[in-house]
This record gives sequence, C-alpha cells and structure tokens, in this order.
Amino acid sequence: MSIDPHVALQSLVAALDEHLTAASQRRGDKDPVVEAAYLAIADAFELYEEVLYDAYGEVTPLEIYEDDDDDFDADLDGDGDFGADPRHTGERSSGAQPGG
Repeated sequence: MSIDPHVALQSLVAALDEHLTAASQRRGDKDPVVEAAYLAIADAFELYEEVLYDAYGEVTPLEIYEDDDDDFDADLDGDGDFGADPRHTGERSSGAQPGG
C-alpha cells in the first residue's frame, strides 16, 4: 500500500473530529449522521492500522469494538449501571474499545 502513514493518521483524526461534531448535534438515539461518523472512524482506523504496519511493522494497542446490543445489555447490572466491565471499573484492559 502506498499511502503515507501521516496521511492515514490525519484521516483518522478528521473522522474523530467529525464524530464529535455529529455527536454534539445528535438528533435521537439512531441519528444516521452519528452512525455514519462512527463507521467512518472504524474505516479510517483500519486503514491507519494497515498502513502503519506496512510501513513500520507496528500496530496500535486499540481494536475496533463490534457493536452488538446483546453484549451491551449483558454488561448492565440490574440498576442500569455497568457491572464488572473493566472499562467502567478503573481496571486496565488490553485495548480501548469505544462504544460509539
């Protein structure tokens, strides 16, 4: 792949910025603009990860979180709070998994 890693990184940062803007202007739970921005982050990240590996043999400590409502519901305890999920208890995990 001939994409410069810096260009791929700039694309990822731009996708994150667009997601922030979309989230701040959300129009409901299933806002298509927010969902599109969420997917754009995943695409830009995967491209960055591939280009980074191709250029330098390096990867990030991050991974794409597969959005599955069943898994999300399983993380909730009876009062709607997160239970023992390390993302919400202060424990460290092997990688960040944003929920979108």
